Amino acid sequence: MADEFQDQNKLPELKLDAKQALGFISFFKTLPNDSRAVRFFDRRDYYTAHGDNASFIAKTYYCTTTVLRQLGSGSNGISSVSVSKNMFETIARDLLLERTDHTLELYEGSGSNWRLSKSGTPGNIGSFEDVLFANHEMQDSPVIAALHPVIRENEIIIGMGFIDLTNKILGLAEFLDDSQFTSVESAFVALGCKECLLPVDCRKSIGNKNLHDALSRCGVLLTERKKNEFKSRDLVQDLGRLVKGSIEPVQDLLSNFEYASWALGALLSYAELLSNESNYDSYTFKRYNLDSYMRLDSAALRALNVLESKTDANKNFSLCGLMNRTCTAGMGKRLLNRWLKQPLLDVNEINRRLDLVQAFVEDTALRQDLRQHLKRISDIERLMRSLEKRRASLQPIVKLYQSSIRLPYIKSSLESYDGQFSLLMKERYTEPLEYWTDDDHLNKFVGLVEASVDLEQLENGEYMISSGYDPKLSDLKDERDAVEKRIYELHKKTADELDLVPDKGLKLDKASQFGHVFRITKKEEPKIRKKLNNQFITLETRKDGIKFTNTKLKKLGDQYQKLLDEYNSCQRELVARVVETAATFFEVFESLAGILSELDVLLSFSDLAISSPTSYTRPSITPSDEGDIVLEGSRHPCVEAQDGVNFIPNDCCLVREKSWFQIITGPNMGGKSTFIRQVGVNILMAQVGSFVPCEKAIISIRDCIFARVGAGDCQLRGVSTFMQEMLETASILKGATDKSLIIIDELGRGTSTYDGFGLAWAICEHLVEVTRAPTLFATHFHELTALAHENDHNELSEKARLGIANYHVSAHIDSSTRKLTMLYKVEAGACDQSFGIHVAEFANFPESVVSLAREKAAELEDFSPIPITADDSKEEVGSKRKRVCGPDDASKGVARAHQFLKDFAALPLEEMGLQKALEQVGKLRNDIEKDAADCSWLRQFF
Repeated sequence: MADEFQDQNKLPELKLDAKQALGFISFFKTLPNDSRAVRFFDRRDYYTAHGDNASFIAKTYYCTTTVLRQLGSGSNGISSVSVSKNMFETIARDLLLERTDHTLELYEGSGSNWRLSKSGTPGNIGSFEDVLFANHEMQDSPVIAALHPVIRENEIIIGMGFIDLTNKILGLAEFLDDSQFTSVESAFVALGCKECLLPVDCRKSIGNKNLHDALSRCGVLLTERKKNEFKSRDLVQDLGRLVKGSIEPVQDLLSNFEYASWALGALLSYAELLSNESNYDSYTFKRYNLDSYMRLDSAALRALNVLESKTDANKNFSLCGLMNRTCTAGMGKRLLNRWLKQPLLDVNEINRRLDLVQAFVEDTALRQDLRQHLKRISDIERLMRSLEKRRASLQPIVKLYQSSIRLPYIKSSLESYDGQFSLLMKERYTEPLEYWTDDDHLNKFVGLVEASVDLEQLENGEYMISSGYDPKLSDLKDERDAVEKRIYELHKKTADELDLVPDKGLKLDKASQFGHVFRITKKEEPKIRKKLNNQFITLETRKDGIKFTNTKLKKLGDQYQKLLDEYNSCQRELVARVVETAATFFEVFESLAGILSELDVLLSFSDLAISSPTSYTRPSITPSDEGDIVLEGSRHPCVEAQDGVNFIPNDCCLVREKSWFQIITGPNMGGKSTFIRQVGVNILMAQVGSFVPCEKAIISIRDCIFARVGAGDCQLRGVSTFMQEMLETASILKGATDKSLIIIDELGRGTSTYDGFGLAWAICEHLVEVTRAPTLFATHFHELTALAHENDHNELSEKARLGIANYHVSAHIDSSTRKLTMLYKVEAGACDQSFGIHVAEFANFPESVVSLAREKAAELEDFSPIPITADDSKEEVGSKRKRVCGPDDASKGVARAHQFLKDFAALPLEEMGLQKALEQVGKLRNDIEKDAADCSWLRQFF
């Protein structure tokens, strides 16, 4: 990032005299103190920032304080930094699109008279759209939410309102939540919230820290507002102005909510929607249901690499980057981004998407033809948004027109499809396109543009109203052209009189200062000096020549300029009229944008499915309470797309009552994490409506994916690695249901071995007996594999009915070199080794350290009666350590020992006499001793 900002020599220089500096400083010090606000001042050709903002910009974006300058002197002075227009765009994009800890303000004026012209937050970027997306596509539509949490009878009730200012959507929801606010987090992830309003007094509530942590995990800017802003008074009346259609549905919907309407009231006040009449009758009002989509929290998004990040090594590093093969300018990618955060739960709707993807996969000509046409479609949503502001020029209208004339070709291509899904294609695309492009809708817009805009001038890059559109404009154009013709005739006549060649010897220029003038080079000046002095008025002498005029040229030039001003004024009036008329087609283009962006994303899915080195397959989808999760030959789509990767596929069979809960063991770097992630990614892709990287896939719909995969310190929030791990696990335990999917990797590593193992065992027990969700649990606690054998001692246990199975990732050790080779295959059965010391050898640890590690590992874990030394030449082939028993024997022994301890703990010793207690304990001991006869692991304790 630093390289981009190092061009310090080209920094604009702020030049103010003492009086101007004093006036500006006096104004600057009257601004309210707001630590979140980054304030810029528009100096026309560049921008400046001052005070703490200047230091922040210098350190963050220039990576040096040498760019700082002092404005004013002594204690009255303030630090300043100058920023070019390109740099301002970069900083604005970072503050509003990447970071979530600052707001942005832009002031215009001079001296001590400045006014706030633009303000933006991560959730409300509307006033800065022209800066943010001047050279970039708009990839996401941010949402502002407001929460009104209420604690009542040990329940947390969340009232939520939200506004999508880009797509003009108002919504609200009300739901119960747990102390970790898992539902809030899932809702914010699904909606793409960037900013959240909370009542000021919320900080005093019991769950305040947990709520703030949840918002922080979602990357949301927290804005606190006064409690009296959270009110629903006049809300129906306000919504009646903003929402399209009649007021009755709005009243009916609001009557179902108590606290959500308060949150929505605060939002309307904060966003100031009612202050802009262009917002009237333009918003859609809806209820958001948490159960409409698969729920994903921020931990799942990170674990599955769903969204793009600035730290991605390449575009295929994230699922969104890999799947984004969209052709339209921004619309398709925004919809893809939304779909990935809102996977479907409805089997029929998922299959409808899959049907369409299959149609495009099977019909290559149709797919390629549609993609070629979609490449010429502009960002219709953004163009219409600019028209709504009524400040637009003809350029967005022309771009909408150029997109519109491609639609008949798209419709024709779709009509040519006659495959097995032709009825669905007709219902989803052909018929809606037929309706919206008829003479009462889009064709009327096309006719407006062709009648009003001079399309021939587009080749010259000029956007003008056609002179034939308005009689007054036509007359002004004729008059202007006639005067211009007389000017050219005068030029030719004057050249003849001066004995100069027109355009070579005597040039005709149009200067901003003088209007039309004659110009000759200094070389030609001696030839006509006498006539020049007697018949003409010299205006300017410069290196490029001498500019002069006469009374005839000046009169014609003034006449031309007057006509030109009248013509341009008429043009502006007509442009405003055309823009206002074009804005009435909002509903048409809104509907077309939805159709085209959906078509674009499904074509993107089909292109991904057939262009991958190993093709994708269509998944078979079953309801959440039916079927199993079977992925044969599954692959991780992002990993296999990396250069130089030869991905080894694996099967995953999560089968009810057999292998619904899988414990996966094996060496470090053996592929456990990749395996469990790819299962989550495959399921998410399927529920989005995409083909999946498998040979065969049967997927029982999941209502949520919970992930506890890796953790980093969050010192800025005062959260350690282990605490972060426990918080994520707590969300799983409280939020998961039997219809969820849980993937957990290396739980319990951040604390002592015994504490970690105890937590891991207890969590497994809870997930097996209470949650009962399909789970992939990767671990180095090999003793956990004993859970699969507890069935042997309690055939009717919950574990037996759920189905626990052991799997491991395989590896091979060379008998002569002890070199470890990862095979990356997931196979049935437990693994009793992690091969950590072999991995240390991969990292080129000193031999002495590796040797000591082998020795201490053997001593501490007591895997053999005699400690193994590094020089032990009798080490068994293919084994890292000697053991007195095999892994299956150890697993069964651990399970039997665990059962013994549970039976002992269940004895009511406080109610027994001493003799009775001794008899019961003796009986338990005799039973386990009998079992130890067939278990070498147990025999070592007797």
